[in-house]
Amino acid sequence: LMIYMGIINVITFLAFAIDKLHAIKGKRRIRIITLLGLAFVGGSLGALLGMYTLRHKTKVDYFTVGVPLIMIMQAVVVFFVMNIRG
Repeated sequence: LMIYMGIINVITFLAFAIDKLHAIKGKRRIRIITLLGLAFVGGSLGALLGMYTLRHKTKVDYFTVGVPLIMIMQAVVVFFVMNIRG
């Protein structure tokens, strides 16, 4: 699980970096649903780091509200799964 989380967060951060470069160069952008989807499947930390270290998507409500909510949801799920054994 830790390996998966590491890989998905690196991929998500790179997706934000590529989208930022494409925005600067006026090239075709990565779709919002793709970026949020990567955050949803475990890359929320990479998304948050990408947003604030690259200063990208920080004025878009989908991201400033959505990514932290996804992180909270993931934390609740992990907490629940860890405490289900018993």
